Amino acid sequence: MPKKLDESEVSARLGELPGWQFHDGKLRREFRFRDFSEAFAFMTRVAMLAESRNHHPDWSNVYDRVTIVLWSHDAGGITERDFALAQDITRVRDSR
Repeated sequence: MPKKLDESEVSARLGELPGWQFHDGKLRREFRFRDFSEAFAFMTRVAMLAESRNHHPDWSNVYDRVTIVLWSHDAGGITERDFALAQDITRVRDSR
């Protein structure tokens, strides 16, 4: 099981993740796109990435917005794999 990071570790690492917030014990970010099709294409790319890592986000989509929440259920909080997935998600967003 991955090691849960404490709040000070999470806060220190947040500087590596522009746009991400630590809220209610989870990493959270909202992404905005031009339209639904662009948002859905982003979600598709993230879904394939998450599946390859076997680490799946909690997320929602409303038209041009995608909200992603990350935390490791089995560890009961944020772990290194949440930060790794958040970094990859950010790269997917920035590569469009």
